[in-house]
This record gives sequence, structure tokens and C-alpha cells, in this order.
Amino acid sequence: MPEPASVRVDAWAWAVRLYKTRSAASTACKAGHLKVNGDRAKPAQPVRVGDEVRAFVGGTERIYVARRLIVKRVSAAAAADCFEDRTPPPPPRTETPATVVRDRGAGRPTKRERRVLDQLRGR
Repeated sequence: MPEPASVRVDAWAWAVRLYKTRSAASTACKAGHLKVNGDRAKPAQPVRVGDEVRAFVGGTERIYVARRLIVKRVSAAAAADCFEDRTPPPPPRTETPATVVRDRGAGRPTKRERRVLDQLRGR
């Protein structure tokens, strides 16, 4: 069967497993979380080979380039062949010390509690 010239963006995003359901992909389009070549995409907007698709998934923006067009959902390994992931790596996480919260009305910390607090703060 020949490959189609274009596919609906919501169907493609669901087929390559960006979203769990097609309705979730469609809702993401309507909310503006899917962009094709930098423009907000409606669910029926066509995706062609070589198009850049930006998807806001799980709190981060992911950048994909369509390599193959599929309409049916396939295995994760087969779906990985259908796009190129150009998402930049996340910035390195920095360690921040935990803030110490005392119960309201507990009064001043004792000498022992102050030592523990100073240890936690790295003093």
C-alpha cells in the first residue's frame, strides 16, 4: 500500500504515540499544544514528510520531524522510525537543600534542633 501524501496531525500524533488516544491528540490541537512548522494546528491540518511538529506533552515541549506518515497506531519500535526527535536535552538539575518547616506555635528551636538545622543547611 503506498504511503499517503499527508495525514491529519491528530491522527499522526496518536499513531506515533505522542498521545494515548486520538481524542487526546485532537484536544491538544484545539488547546494549541500541537504546532506544525511553527503554526498552531487544528486537528485536521495535514502533516507531510519533513514537517516539524512541536507537541507540548507532560509539561515539556517536544520537537519532532515527520519521517514517515502513518494513520494506524503501531508498536513503539515501529513508531520510533516514523519521526526524528530533535528535542534538546533538559538542563541539568541542581541540588537544593530542603527547607525546614517548623510547626506553628512550636516556639524557638532548642540547642539540639539548632544543631540539626545548621547541619541540614551545611553550616
